[in-house]
Amino acid sequence: MNKRTIAILGATGSIGTQALDIVSRYPDRFHAVCLTAHNSSEKLFELVRKFRPACAALNIEPESIPEDVKFCQWFFGPDSTVEALKASRAQDALCAIVGIAGLDAVLTALDGCERVLLANKEALVTGGDLVTARAREKNVPLLPVDSEHSAIFQCLQARQGNPVKRLWLTCSGGALRTWTKAAMEHATVRDVLKHPTWNMGGKITVDCATMANKGLEVIEAHHLFDMPAEKINVVIHPQSVIHSMIEFDDGAVLAQMGMPDMRGPIGYAMGYPERLPYDAKPLNFYELGHLDFAAPDHDRFPCLNMAIEALKAGNGMPVIFNGANEQAVGAFLREHIPFGRIPEVIDHALQAVAPMKINTIADVYALDRAAREDAENTLRRLSC
Repeated sequence: MNKRTIAILGATGSIGTQALDIVSRYPDRFHAVCLTAHNSSEKLFELVRKFRPACAALNIEPESIPEDVKFCQWFFGPDSTVEALKASRAQDALCAIVGIAGLDAVLTALDGCERVLLANKEALVTGGDLVTARAREKNVPLLPVDSEHSAIFQCLQARQGNPVKRLWLTCSGGALRTWTKAAMEHATVRDVLKHPTWNMGGKITVDCATMANKGLEVIEAHHLFDMPAEKINVVIHPQSVIHSMIEFDDGAVLAQMGMPDMRGPIGYAMGYPERLPYDAKPLNFYELGHLDFAAPDHDRFPCLNMAIEALKAGNGMPVIFNGANEQAVGAFLREHIPFGRIPEVIDHALQAVAPMKINTIADVYALDRAAREDAENTLRRLSC
């Protein structure tokens, strides 16, 4: 069997390192030919030593490159990820860069790769129509890596052409699921990063706690599966055992289940249509006991409804939501604002920034800048 060459964009992050775990388990199946990171140079040097890619990239150039990693072609600067991806000529690209920063990489991957393994939901949130149009034009499949969208994708394999009535995205509820609204206002970074079921990066863990992440996933599902917002439901499921579901007109519901481990959806995308076994903890129904479900509380978690309304409004409103959210979450992680101020920052941008029709990637970036500027103005006011 010929090895598939793969680029891991965001190699030092949670998704990237778990993808490389799959590469390690299947050295006869995969060769990581491109590894990129933002500024985690020492971590990337270690990965380059282990996986020996042809190309590597850092957005922020380190003072020096160790001699033992100079065998590969290095790229530095804001365009380094895109340039390294192009030079590597990888068959597959796992796009795991956090935020809108990954949009260029996704579009580049669609131009030059055979498959795009999408772990960057913001690329679809901000550039959804542009990305899906490029995928159709190039005939390149977008294979979802988010656990919820992977679950839906897996369930859709059994639809046999039958129409889907609605999608059900499950949601753990994050670290503050049971907290009162008053207590949530002053939750610390440490409180928020204690996710009860998933091990993820800082930004996405905060997004889970505000439920902005689930709103972003509703927008992502809309683009991936061509489903209107009205047919995408969110349900709280704290055990994170059912990863998402599809419902048919006859009332039948198909669900994808498993223990919470991101190597499952990552491996499914990498090996598709084959499944790649790893040391997954099996789901023990005798020990499971029960599964809980609840409707989301929009009063305590207003970011979810903001994102859904942004999708319905269109005209770039999801870009505004995403840009303001990224700025607010960054400020919270730096402990510049309390947790309860995050929705306020986002809501102000949604009210203040003029929407616009997205025709080009330049439109995306212009609207993103406007959203971030408004968010920064709000953050300065809140810090006074």
